[in-house]
Order: sequence, then structure tokens, then C-alpha cells
Amino acid sequence: MSDTLPDRLSVNPNSPYYDEAVLTRGVGVRFKGVEKTNVEEYCVSEGWVRLSAGKTLDRAGNPMTVKLKGAVEPYFREPEA
Repeated sequence: MSDTLPDRLSVNPNSPYYDEAVLTRGVGVRFKGVEKTNVEEYCVSEGWVRLSAGKTLDRAGNPMTVKLKGAVEPYFREPEA
């Protein structure tokens, strides 16, 4: 696997942007320079993140999310073994 992250990544297995191989390695996201731990999805080229809004769920049992725009910096938490 390479050291480059995809432009768009989601933690939802039903999403077309879900990539289990990348997620198992550990991905961190800095949004506007601040480390975020509740990121559900991000897109670097469009400059947005989708954050879970507390512990609230929608009718389908998925977390309620808020979409925020700004500078997105994804990175690998662990170096490649």
C-alpha cells in the first residue's frame, strides 16, 4: 500500500468511498488545524468534513452528521510496517 491517502474517504461500509485497507492502518484528520476524532467522511479537494453530531441516530440507525467546510489534512497515524 502507498503512503498517499484517497481524496475522499468514509467510515460507512455502505459508502462507495469506504476503503477497509486504508482504515485498518489508522487515519487521522486535522480540520482547520485541529485534530478531529468524530469524522465520518472527508473530501480534501472539495474542502469539507462530515462529523457525527453527538450520539444521536437517524431512523436507519446511522449517526446524525454535520457537514463543515474548511481546510482538511488527513494523515496516517501509524507508519507503514
